[in-house]
Amino acid sequence: MTAEPLPEWFRTPPGGWTADDLDALPPEAPRMELIDGALIVVSPQSAFHSQVMRRLADAIELCAPDEVEVDMRITVRLGMHQRPEPDIVAVRPSAVDDPQARTFYLPEEVLLVVEIVSPESKDRDRETKPMKYARAGIPHFWRVEKEPTGPAVHVFELETTGAYVGTGIHRDRLKVDVPFPMDIDVRTLNR
Repeated sequence: MTAEPLPEWFRTPPGGWTADDLDALPPEAPRMELIDGALIVVSPQSAFHSQVMRRLADAIELCAPDEVEVDMRITVRLGMHQRPEPDIVAVRPSAVDDPQARTFYLPEEVLLVVEIVSPESKDRDRETKPMKYARAGIPHFWRVEKEPTGPAVHVFELETTGAYVGTGIHRDRLKVDVPFPMDIDVRTLNR
């Protein structure tokens, strides 16, 4: 059995992949994100990941002011070689100019990014992406971990040093005032 050759579009362009290259990928390409100029194929999600993402996005949207938009699986362009895809993103109203044409958000448009940790993405979700989001100035980051009793939401806020500081780990009830008031029953995110 021989391995099939890589499609021509998958070959690294001269100078490496850039954020603009993601929009030029063909329709048959799998979902990808760009980290440090490398294409990362987004792996299939577990039922836990999918349920928590959908239910948490819905809960955030219910709490959000009318002018805040909540999206799932859309990239954030952090720089020429950085376009990660958070699981959930809450954006300022100015970001939603043409939702049909929009393929990414800019850091200054983003209020909150949420990453739900999967076994294959744990290093990116715990270390790489938070560091990049913080450097880009995204004010709020949440990381959701699967624990034996259910999901745990780790909440971080950007401090003046440009790094995230943890403000709490929520396993039962997630009650925060920023980026806007939210009161979410964490236990209902994965039934």
